[in-house]
Amino acid sequence: MLFAVSCQSVPDTNVAIAAPPAATRAAAPVAETKPATVTPVTPVKVDAATVMARKEVPILCYHQIREWRETDSKTAQNYIVPVQTFRDQLQMLADSGYHTILPDQLYAYLTTGAALPSKPIMLTFDDTDLEQFTVAKPEMDKHGFKGVFFVMTVSLGRPRYMSKEQVKELSDAGNTIGSHTWDHHNVKQYQGQDWVTQIEKPSKQLEAITGKPISYFAYPFGLWNPQAIPQLKQRGMIAAFQLSGKRDVNDPLHTIRRIIVPGAWKPATLSSWIKKSF
Repeated sequence: MLFAVSCQSVPDTNVAIAAPPAATRAAAPVAETKPATVTPVTPVKVDAATVMARKEVPILCYHQIREWRETDSKTAQNYIVPVQTFRDQLQMLADSGYHTILPDQLYAYLTTGAALPSKPIMLTFDDTDLEQFTVAKPEMDKHGFKGVFFVMTVSLGRPRYMSKEQVKELSDAGNTIGSHTWDHHNVKQYQGQDWVTQIEKPSKQLEAITGKPISYFAYPFGLWNPQAIPQLKQRGMIAAFQLSGKRDVNDPLHTIRRIIVPGAWKPATLSSWIKKSF
């Protein structure tokens, strides 16, 4: 089984950054999960211009939270944030007065103008890496921060990835679980049954794990096209997250921007990018 382990489109830090290499994992049988009975979220009717007029909320995207290894390439290091660096970044956010918000709050704000806390920010985590549970969650808990975990369901229970039980624990602790497809294939290449394999089935599996509707989606590699949006809407995704590309003026709710936090960024650098990017 071949699936990519990270996304792409790191903010320009004067180095050329390509998509990270794919990694091969030994296929492991995944136990069937009983379907859950959950009530889908009803989308709010709102025109795109209203959403576009709202001030964007800073959204950060993390992948691996661990120490660099000698085998990590320069490109890979952009997707790997060392543990102390992550701690320092969270401390900076707390000291600067930022308050984490979750997708339901962001959606209400964008569609109805619902109030947000002062200096809102969203922390998102892609790809189901184990240290998001073992490292990121405990560090976030110290500050009362919550996050959004976009799960790639093929990885559940595999070495170095989260288990179903850990995903449920994240959800039960007040974090949001979103979909990141089954195995991280580019949505721009989907045809026919791919939408069932990559979107419908993963959502049902995550709903069975969490007991909650899966209403938010993160595009693998941050890549999307207009053809993907109605497919996501049909399958209950009321909003979707890309990376740092421009939002679609016709459907900004399904092209919400995020920036990847490279592993070399010190807190001051991150603070600067938050201010200049949103």
